[in-house]
Amino acid sequence: MNEKDKAPKMPVSTRKFQVGGQAVIEGVMMRSPKSFAVAIRKSNGQIMIKKEPYTALTERFKFLKIPIVRGAVVLIESLYLGIKALSFSAEEAMEEENPETKTLDAKKEKKGEIFVTLWLILSLLMGFALALFIFFYLPLILVELTGVKGGFLFNLIDGLIRITFFLIYIWAISLWKSMRRVFEYHGAEHKSIFAFEAGEDLTPENIKKYSTHHPGCGTSFLLVVMVVSILVFMFLGRPHNISERLTR
Repeated sequence: MNEKDKAPKMPVSTRKFQVGGQAVIEGVMMRSPKSFAVAIRKSNGQIMIKKEPYTALTERFKFLKIPIVRGAVVLIESLYLGIKALSFSAEEAMEEENPETKTLDAKKEKKGEIFVTLWLILSLLMGFALALFIFFYLPLILVELTGVKGGFLFNLIDGLIRITFFLIYIWAISLWKSMRRVFEYHGAEHKSIFAFEAGEDLTPENIKKYSTHHPGCGTSFLLVVMVVSILVFMFLGRPHNISERLTR
């Protein structure tokens, strides 16, 4: 790591609230407890910003703060906002490639909003189902094909396959030029959050000194969860039916 990329100590937040974020196509999405915003850089250097008020479901419905339930709600909510932000950035990118689409969309704004909402819901469900199959169910099937019987070894191999799939997935999408650009904005998002937590204004000069590696990164958290799951499941025995597999 270069010296200039080394972050100072993790700043103790001087703000009254925390923020999170996500990289999108040519920009970032940042979320606070009461709203979220997406900033997109156009090819001409112009910055397009979309802001919307948004209060977390766990704040609107206190019963959703129950352990386990809260985690599931936060995950679904993050996926929804993430897809919504990506959709906005994708629309802006398409408008640059096809300027005439902006006029057509304006004429059918009402229908367009309904279509985008349905598309977001469908994408969320399909993405969740695909991830569930690839990272949870498929590894179990592959381990069964090896003929391993012992629960300890079965779960160890299962966990290693999950991590391998995850790393291959990250590597594969990094080969896509557009996704490499998204990864770069992912690093910029981390730098911005570091600066925000330190109470600094979000200017290029202020955020340059911070690292692209933030301890609150969701992608890093997923890898940690996978490693922990290997250790836990090794002592829980081999799953024998569909219900036991789904509970994982």
